[in-house]
Amino acid sequence: MTASAPTQQAENNDVIIRFDRIVKRFGGAQALAGASVAIRRGTVHGLVGQNGAGKSTLIKLLAGLHKPDDGRIEIENKAYDRLTPHLCDELGIHFIHQDRLLVPTFTVGEALFLGRETRLAGTPFIDRRAMQKRAAELLANYFGVDLPKNALISELSTAERQIVQITRALLHQPKVLVFDEPTAALVRREAEILFRLIRRLRDEGVTIVYISHYLNEIEELCDHVTVLRNGLDVASLSIGETSAKAIASLMIERDIAEMFPKRRVEPGEDILKVRALSSPNRFHDISFTLRRGEVLGITGLLGSGAKDLIRTLFGLEQAASGEIEIEGQTGQPRSPATAVDRRLALVPEDRRGHGVGLDLSLSENITLPSLARYSRFGFLNLKRERSDTTELIKRLQIKTTGRDALVRTLSGGNQQKVAIAKWLSRQSEIYLLDEPTVGVDIGSKVEIYALIGELAARGAGVIVLSSDLPELVGITDRILVFFRGRLIRELDSAKTTTDEVLSVSTGASEGLRHVG
Repeated sequence: MTASAPTQQAENNDVIIRFDRIVKRFGGAQALAGASVAIRRGTVHGLVGQNGAGKSTLIKLLAGLHKPDDGRIEIENKAYDRLTPHLCDELGIHFIHQDRLLVPTFTVGEALFLGRETRLAGTPFIDRRAMQKRAAELLANYFGVDLPKNALISELSTAERQIVQITRALLHQPKVLVFDEPTAALVRREAEILFRLIRRLRDEGVTIVYISHYLNEIEELCDHVTVLRNGLDVASLSIGETSAKAIASLMIERDIAEMFPKRRVEPGEDILKVRALSSPNRFHDISFTLRRGEVLGITGLLGSGAKDLIRTLFGLEQAASGEIEIEGQTGQPRSPATAVDRRLALVPEDRRGHGVGLDLSLSENITLPSLARYSRFGFLNLKRERSDTTELIKRLQIKTTGRDALVRTLSGGNQQKVAIAKWLSRQSEIYLLDEPTVGVDIGSKVEIYALIGELAARGAGVIVLSSDLPELVGITDRILVFFRGRLIRELDSAKTTTDEVLSVSTGASEGLRHVG
């Protein structure tokens, strides 16, 4: 036992951050269920997992934004009951967020040195010229870039803003840098610049925590990786002993056959055709078809262009080129109103913000898009409205005290059913479902899957955009995979696996190809 003590001590000294059996609950939901992660000094440590696995919660605990309900966090062998943002700064832990937290009306120099401004000698006045000069030196040293001296943060590209944010963190001489999905909005060339800097910082002794859905980046960049699933660490591996595909398989669970009963519907004629659709900096040369009775899955990481495509189909954004043909009529919807007139329906990811009116009743929500059907000479046919609402509540098994109940009082799953019901009332033919089961309990998920099957069975075309890969494989007929603005693969849902979809969508699959 005494012989192993020096080895144990050396291992402890090698670990700069340790999460030990961390538990965190939010209301009745458990975000972390005893997760443990050890991050070694001077390494790049990857943190991966599907949405809801617990990655973000773990990082928020490290940042001092939340306190663990159980377990402890150790920084350089010292345990902390709770961290705070100020304490993190003192400990040398800094965060590079997906949102570029910079003042948009500041110049680059002003943003870099906010709170640490250079003053004119002997005066309280800021020496902006000196800050601009020093900013140029730092950006050239770390990134080899030369940004316009007087450029405002709001005038910079996403990549340039991220460069400024990272450089600002480096001014504090950090011991630990945490990168949260840093390349989601970067093109490959910009990502390579970031990778070179991360390797350089690691070689200089800085510890990097790297969170990404791009498993090819994890494989290429990291020394170690921890896989989280359902709030637990299910594996902690050396990158030299694993692969992106092996990591992907560890992230996936669930028996799809039990979770996703899918109706078998013979697809009919084409109801939607997209030809060579392009939108600068969003997506490029997208072509596909949707048939009546078909459930078409779409997936891709943040910044892949998949969500922008859905918004374009519904008229929320405009493509620069290409064609959209809906039921034989060619032309892009110029607004959501135009899309609705052409019998498209959108159920957005943020149902509470954009999908339903929380302070309206079920009846008002369900009939709002189709008031013309219930009105004559400016008066509503309340009897017909109530009858149709009652029928839809019964059909969709919406759990409520009645059609006059406020939607705010419903559960998340029942609110989502209301968001779908209003388009059934409108008699839509093409349904665009953006993350239709996010934040929904398992029982409501199964009911929504059954509803999607019913839509297909009656001849509607359904597009499901989802990051829940078992869900996509389980309920769709085909899956379109987007990667960095391009449609790179079409998969037959009956012949694919969640591992394969994840491998393609994260860039881990070999032979990525453009579909079109």
